[in-house]
Amino acid sequence: MDWLRQLPIGQYVDEGEGERGSWLRRLDPRLKFAWTLAFLMTPVLAGPIWRLSLVGLLLLITLVSGLPLRLWRRGVPLLLALALAVGLLAALLPAGGGAPGTQQRPPEELRLEPGPAGTPPPPRAGLPWELLNVGPLSLGPVSLGPLVVTRKSAELGLNGATLLFTLIHSANLLLLTTTPEELVWAIGWFLRPLKVLGWPVDRIGFTLLLSLRFLPLVQEELQNLLRSVATRSLNLKALGWKASLALVLALGERLLANVLLRAEQGAEALIARGGRWLPPDRLPRPSAGAGGAGMVAGGFLVLLLALRWRVGAL
Repeated sequence: MDWLRQLPIGQYVDEGEGERGSWLRRLDPRLKFAWTLAFLMTPVLAGPIWRLSLVGLLLLITLVSGLPLRLWRRGVPLLLALALAVGLLAALLPAGGGAPGTQQRPPEELRLEPGPAGTPPPPRAGLPWELLNVGPLSLGPVSLGPLVVTRKSAELGLNGATLLFTLIHSANLLLLTTTPEELVWAIGWFLRPLKVLGWPVDRIGFTLLLSLRFLPLVQEELQNLLRSVATRSLNLKALGWKASLALVLALGERLLANVLLRAEQGAEALIARGGRWLPPDRLPRPSAGAGGAGMVAGGFLVLLLALRWRVGAL
């Protein structure tokens, strides 16, 4: 039951003795933060090819980053499995249909005339709406309806799976290779122009840092819930699928309640301590390293944004 604690999700891991240094650790934190924002914002209103390309690019960066294998050999496959499960669930569930639109032209204008005898019917124009139609299905005494995957549900599943993977893994790579001080300094550097408008830049940067460090909290609460279920030796087969589904929903509700409670406790602890922190300009500025890698990463970032502008809709 301690396998979740062995996954360094959302935590900075320093280089161990005898390990080869990673160029991703020595990269400028501002550049890494800009890459993370690109992974989070470019999938918005993008096509399926672009979303899948971002997933492949993230996997390629992980492979060539020089990070030890122990840091991502378990987390990446589990995250891929979770994203795939979410995508399949979204694709298999009914997507729902909207209300029929009003006719713009009277139906009398459309006249269908039969063709000559023996000629085949005209081919159907456009792409098929239903990609998969299997059924009806029956699981023992339970009879289910047909399994239908439409273009809308398939697109919804693909968008959900790719967005989940890029959201979690890009933030995880940033947190694995960046110390909290460097991250606060980078966020403060980006938000510095907002000081002219009177915005509390220091508080905003600190809030963003806490939100990025929220993943270990969710991980710990999930570990505690799984441990509590395992100690009670529940037999899901004896419960049935309805009771099992109710158990999963109850665990999800408890996970959300525990996470919100821990967040409230953390906020109360900060208020009790006066909520004092060092502003970004007083933090030690990260030393400039990996200059060649930084120039290459910056160039590839500009190329990524240019490609998103040109072919992002594919």
